[in-house]
Amino acid sequence: MKLALAIGAALLLFNVSNAQLVNIESKRMQKDSVRFALKSDLLFNYTDNNGAYILQIGSNLTTQLKSRGLKKILFFIGNYNLIRSKDEDFQNSYFFHLRYNHKLTDLFRLEGFVQNQNNTLLSIRNRNLVGAGLRLKLISKENAKVYFGNAYMYEIEVQKDTDEQFYNHRNSSYLSATYAFPKTRLDFTGTVYFQPLYRYIANHRILSQLKAEMPLTGHLSLSALYNYSFSSFSTSSESDRSSNLKLGLTFSI
Repeated sequence: MKLALAIGAALLLFNVSNAQLVNIESKRMQKDSVRFALKSDLLFNYTDNNGAYILQIGSNLTTQLKSRGLKKILFFIGNYNLIRSKDEDFQNSYFFHLRYNHKLTDLFRLEGFVQNQNNTLLSIRNRNLVGAGLRLKLISKENAKVYFGNAYMYEIEVQKDTDEQFYNHRNSSYLSATYAFPKTRLDFTGTVYFQPLYRYIANHRILSQLKAEMPLTGHLSLSALYNYSFSSFSTSSESDRSSNLKLGLTFSI
């Protein structure tokens, strides 16, 4: 019973997500005149109840570097999550994403990216992708911004049980809106992704995400994240659906 309660608490606090999509928009750093920015957090927890233990490790890193003219951005995201008991893993995953952004005009930007993610508990255990596309800033005001993006992706996916590999040419489009409330300093971001195969649109992925972040100090923020994802293709069922809610603290410099 104690082990079950501990596992339940860990799942609630640490946001064990089965989503295979990651919202890059929620990770972007809207710091127009700052050349270097970094956000990171680290969690370690070990609980032992009469020999039944839970080990929990979580780390996240988001950083970006801008050129002197502020027109070129190199952006990196990395994380690792592990929740382990004596007999099984409840979470064991990592994610890396590197993106290059080049501003051509106030409206148009070009982007290229590479990504690798691994989750031993999902039907698709490993995904590698490379892509490039266009990013448009549709609305740019002091407290509000709206972006639309469209990109081509080539991805390689590895199935968990059979190690079968899938080679896909996929389109990725998104609409993202951010708003900053000046009095409370609350930042809100909403994003919707749609990623179909070019040869078969019925095979697609959808991600909808809402994120709110409020600074507590100059370097510490309170954040909340709601995530819903849907995939019409699964190796074990007709579709995959997942939703999760995450509450936490974020450290930044």
